[in-house]
Amino acid sequence: MVPDFDLPPAALATGLRVLDLTGVLAFSLSGALLAVRKRFDLFGVLVLGCVTAVGGGAIRDTLTGQALPLFLRDETYLWVALAGAALAFAFGERLARFEKTLSVFDSLGLSLFAASGALGAIAAGLGPLGVVFAGALSGVGGGIIRDLIANEVPEVMYRRDQLYATAAAAGALTVYLLHPHFTPFGAQLGGAATVLVLRYVSRRGWVRLPVRRLPGG
Repeated sequence: MVPDFDLPPAALATGLRVLDLTGVLAFSLSGALLAVRKRFDLFGVLVLGCVTAVGGGAIRDTLTGQALPLFLRDETYLWVALAGAALAFAFGERLARFEKTLSVFDSLGLSLFAASGALGAIAAGLGPLGVVFAGALSGVGGGIIRDLIANEVPEVMYRRDQLYATAAAAGALTVYLLHPHFTPFGAQLGGAATVLVLRYVSRRGWVRLPVRRLPGG
């Protein structure tokens, strides 16, 4: 058996919470920066940032049988989302100068939410396919909502050269495979790292999904 992380329950819960809030902040920045680029007003930036940040978590909680999404039970998540959106609105022009800013925040949010969604599915007693489905949908849910509100084709549907949903599913599967041997915190880190690595190698052009073309298409 692989050695486990020797963390007390309180430290473990704190670590998982920090990872979850980091994902919220990352997705909030991603959504809000897109809104700034689309020239949304302050209200629009805050809305898109918050919806992007909590959308994946709400899907995760719904899939795993929670009565209410976590962001409604703990307003810290909403405050973090609002802070990220406000930060993007205030410094959007400076942040937008960096071409990869949106992608970095988006990949970070994707990785953390896919991993936390997988953990929630495991806790709910789902099997391997259920864990992968719940984790992938948790990861891509916020991004899909963001792109639809911003009137863009969701990236998950067409970016075969930049693994997105596939990376989220792989991260969720990694969590499922690691959880018998590691603490939830360690399993989530492993799953998130898998997503980030796959996103990186796909952006470098080393891995891509095949596309089926019909005659005349």
